[in-house]
Amino acid sequence: MTEDVQARIDAVVKNNPVVLFMKGSPLFPQCGFSSRAVAILQHLGVAFESVDVLQDQGVRQGIKAYSDWPTIPQLYVGGEFVGGSDIMMEMYESGELAELVQGYAKAE
Repeated sequence: MTEDVQARIDAVVKNNPVVLFMKGSPLFPQCGFSSRAVAILQHLGVAFESVDVLQDQGVRQGIKAYSDWPTIPQLYVGGEFVGGSDIMMEMYESGELAELVQGYAKAE
């Protein structure tokens, strides 16, 4: 994997308070897990940046190495890797995710 891809991923993660690397877009998710991740974030009312890994094979592979996590979607909050769809769901149900994203921009 190239350093260029890692640098691009790092810039997106560090320059956006809440980022979801996903398959597809929030309006048209391309897998059930990405769809669930978007629904959770939208339900929490938090603004987030999304990156469609299907548009860039380098990013699709690079994000897995970046986080050392094998699956997509991947959520980052405040520059830190949070987890994938299952972890998001557990954190959402326990209230942890709402606490974590509290203080970040609300969706318009």
